[in-house]
Amino acid sequence: MSGTVLVLGGRSEIGGAVAERLVTRGHGTVVLAARRSADLDAEEAALRQAGASEVVRVEFDAADVAAHAELLRGVFEQHGPIDVAVTAFGVLGDQQRAEVDAAHAIDVVHIDYVAHISVLTHLANLLREQGSGRIVVFSSVAGVRVRRANYVYGSAKAGLDGFASGLSDALAGSGVRLLIVRPGFVIGRMTRGMSPAPWSSTPDQVADATVAALRRGRRVVWVPPILRWVFAVLRLVPQPIWRRMPR
Repeated sequence: MSGTVLVLGGRSEIGGAVAERLVTRGHGTVVLAARRSADLDAEEAALRQAGASEVVRVEFDAADVAAHAELLRGVFEQHGPIDVAVTAFGVLGDQQRAEVDAAHAIDVVHIDYVAHISVLTHLANLLREQGSGRIVVFSSVAGVRVRRANYVYGSAKAGLDGFASGLSDALAGSGVRLLIVRPGFVIGRMTRGMSPAPWSSTPDQVADATVAALRRGRRVVWVPPILRWVFAVLRLVPQPIWRRMPR
């Protein structure tokens, strides 16, 4: 493997774990894009320990969609070619607050859906120009069938999953591939204090599955794999029962 790894959401546990694994497989340069990029010392140290020869920090605010085009163009020009671009930013939000606070609901959807549309569109255009590259998009089983218990976050992931699926088809034949990762409950910083759901995974397990799927040229990967079959059945659950399903 060669080329630069770009992690949009450089503070993400999963994004960092994916980058570490790619570094051990031959990628020397990693670009970490995040807010407060000066505070990414721990993330940079982990990548250098994994074998990265260069770690670049870039200031990135996912909410500022107007700045995405210039930022990404600059990364490609200064640090390209980009081999793998990982969109690892996002927020869980507070479901109870979002049900009564429209501004909070909009903030969640803006980051988890709208900002991703912006970033993915710019990435696709730049990688088409480059003629190669791979994009990793983190969806969620929360978007496969949206639950009442987290419908704001789930609806954003449902939209993202659909957009990424369509974009993957649009990229066919361009030399650019897109991988959709659909993890279940991930035990990490974002879910700290929450009771793990059945078939939970860790950031390391998600990263292992992601890198294996990249190596195999997969289009979609479920983490853990059993969730694909679980949700094939859950799609059939009657709505009166489904609405009582927990997060």
